[in-house]
Amino acid sequence: MANHGEIEATGTILKEEGNGFFVVKLDAPKDHTCRCRASGRLTSRKIRLLQGDRVSVVLSTYDISKGRITYRNPATT
Repeated sequence: MANHGEIEATGTILKEEGNGFFVVKLDAPKDHTCRCRASGRLTSRKIRLLQGDRVSVVLSTYDISKGRITYRNPATT
């Protein structure tokens, strides 16, 4: 559940920058990319995030170029 002052969006991981940061291309604002970090739950459960994965992102209202990855969507076949 999102707190006040956060924007939820979905997107695709374009590349891994290292140090736990990822570049994510968002679906809703067309052609918008942001730099995101995996949330604590993803890192504690050792969930792998790879290039091309669909993810759910929570963006800050103060700076929409930064965000946090909260969920890795399952692959559809």
